[in-house]
Amino acid sequence: MERLDGGSAVPAPFRGGIVALGNFDGFHKGHQAVVGRAVARARAEGRPALVATFDPHPMRFFRPDSPWFRLTTMDQRARLFAAAGVDAMYVFRFDAEFAAAAPEAFVTHWLAGRLGAAGVVTGEDFTFGRDRGGDVRLLAELGQATGFTAEAVPPVTEDGLPVSSSRIREALRAGDCETAARLLTRPFTIEGVVEHGDKRGRTIGYPTANLALDRYLRPRFGIYAARGLLEDGRILEGAANLGIRPTFQPPKELLEPYFFDFSGDLYGRAIAVELISFIRPEAKFDSVEQLAAQMDLDCAEARRRLG
Repeated sequence: MERLDGGSAVPAPFRGGIVALGNFDGFHKGHQAVVGRAVARARAEGRPALVATFDPHPMRFFRPDSPWFRLTTMDQRARLFAAAGVDAMYVFRFDAEFAAAAPEAFVTHWLAGRLGAAGVVTGEDFTFGRDRGGDVRLLAELGQATGFTAEAVPPVTEDGLPVSSSRIREALRAGDCETAARLLTRPFTIEGVVEHGDKRGRTIGYPTANLALDRYLRPRFGIYAARGLLEDGRILEGAANLGIRPTFQPPKELLEPYFFDFSGDLYGRAIAVELISFIRPEAKFDSVEQLAAQMDLDCAEARRRLG
């Protein structure tokens, strides 16, 4: 899959494509339905299939001080789009100029002009243009006048409710990894490069691979059953602390997985950590001996859940 520069026009081989348009943070079941429809149309019509998305997320642009809420990085989304059969990803630069564009300008300048779209597929709740002035009805009208077709895919429901990124975020903030994974169709995953820490874990027999939480959503702080995915394809099982390590000072937000039966060096290596199941909230212990005893119990419980 090609990643295209959002500041310029789409190259000729990808013009005339069917474009799935949206934020797609998390790429959950609802997003998959939109992208899947675009890919199916593209294949049926012999056209390229594209995803057009936004960076930064519009909420981050308009509310820069809002808490971190991202479910996936652009790299993660790119891999998910590629696995769904997309030929190219185009990322709109969501800046002041883009935010100020009228709906008509967004359609004529960006969708028809830069993307050269023959068809656009969105979710039914998609809005666009200055002050979110455009909706799917207006997109279809403007598209018809400009030379492309537009269609909206109805929401996917789970347990009688629409699948949404907001619903997934609520589940993760509550520690409900199972619901989040069901809506995402995979476990919520944090990726990063293992960094050096203060190495306290190895002194009590639990060396951890420390990852910064960066711009990811903060799930419920606590202990999780987790899996680690290495770049060489290995899958490691373990238990992870996500939070501020209240037993130690100073507090620092980290994801700290301990992998069972692993003794290699992960420093400086990129890994992905899947949060499988929430075990317990973070707690402050009076001694490292109490902490180590609790970690024995946590690891036993993590093994049981992963098994």
